[in-house]
Parts: sequence; structure tokens; C-alpha cells
Amino acid sequence: MSGWLERFGFALGRALRTFRPTASVAAASPVKSIESDPPPESSNLGVFALSDAEMAERKISAITIGELELPTGEIVACDPLITGLSRPAFSRKVEPGRYPVTLFQAQGRIAAAVLRFGSGLPMRWELATFVPDRPPAYKSEFLEFIVDDAVAAFMDKSFLTLMTDTEELDDYLADVACSLDRFGLDNPIEGNPLNVAMFDTGYGDGAYRSFWGLDSAGEPLLLMTDFEVLENADGREGDQAN
Repeated sequence: MSGWLERFGFALGRALRTFRPTASVAAASPVKSIESDPPPESSNLGVFALSDAEMAERKISAITIGELELPTGEIVACDPLITGLSRPAFSRKVEPGRYPVTLFQAQGRIAAAVLRFGSGLPMRWELATFVPDRPPAYKSEFLEFIVDDAVAAFMDKSFLTLMTDTEELDDYLADVACSLDRFGLDNPIEGNPLNVAMFDTGYGDGAYRSFWGLDSAGEPLLLMTDFEVLENADGREGDQAN
């Protein structure tokens, strides 16, 4: 079984895992210009209101790949293979716990990644922003995360200090990405529940945004990262979609 890096032709050399300048990332992104103003929400958030029959009709499937340990409730979403770039957590925290990770799939691709914190349908949505740890390098830096290696990850903020140094963490994340096929979870230390979830990202590289689904009291029910494969919560291609 080949890993992500082999399938996409990436070498394991540190040079290829080093963050490239913002301008080149923006030019390569097929998703959107990272300089554009943020939209109020994704057109795909309606996927959570679909019945199983409607999901099937729209060629969308869902798979729960396991549970993510969040001892601090501070969630990091990032390309785990980009080095030389900070990995800030989302501004909003959740109750510490262990939560299921579900992936929506369509057209043979991972269309969205979801963390579920409670049952029910969200009453409203909120763009998930990141905690700024420095002045932004570009306008929308803390409104999305850049993917430069066609793979993304969810992890608890404490995961970033689990290793003895940053280089060891980077090497571990690269090894995990090489060993998995499309998605999976991994625990780096035996007996320690801290883990990381990794998954392919839609059509590959881009700048991806996440959204909090909130209940009537404003508490998070879910966090969704949209990889922009779906269109208006529909996974069918071209003329098949209505």
C-alpha cells in the first residue's frame, strides 16, 4: 500500500517539506485566492441536514475513522508536512474529551473533515479563525490553513509539544503521512492517548477554511473543514447535479 507522498510524487527530503513563499502557494491554489475577502459561510454546510437517502442520491458517503483525543480542547488543523510555519490553534475551544472524526467523500475524494462534539443540527454557523501568534503575512492568514502537500491533519495543541524538539515532530508527522493510505489516526507514544488524524484534501493543495456548527446556546456541535469538492452540498459531477 503506497503512502500519500509516494502517490503524489513527494520526496521525504526536508527541502520539499519546507514552507514555500506565500506567493507561490497562492498561485498554485486551485481553490481560491488567499487574498480574497472571506465568504460568510460555505455553500456545503447544508450537508448535515441531508437524510441518508439524500446523501446517496447526491453521491456523498460518510465514514468515521476513529476518535481524536483533545485534552486541552484547543484544536490545530494544518498541513502536517509544512515546516518552518507555526501551527496555531483555532480561537474557539471545546470541552476536553475524545471526539469522533468523520470524513465526507464524493467523486473518489475526501470532500470534508468533521469533528463532532454533540448531537443535533447546528442552529447557526461561524467561520473558524485561528489564534494570531504574529502579524499576518497576508490578509486571510488566520482565516484558513494552507495545504501544500495534499494532506491535512487535526490534532490537539498539546500534541505539538509531545516530542523533544520540532525536528523530531516534523519527522514523525512525515513518517505517519507515508504509512497511511488516504486517511487514518496514529498514536506516537505507547500508553499515551494523544493522537493525530490525517486525511487527503479534496483536489489537493489549496487554502482551506473551517466552520463551527453551533447550537442555540452558541456552543459547538461540530467543526467542519471544507475541501471544496462538494457544490451546494452535492457530490455529483457536472450535469448530474441539479
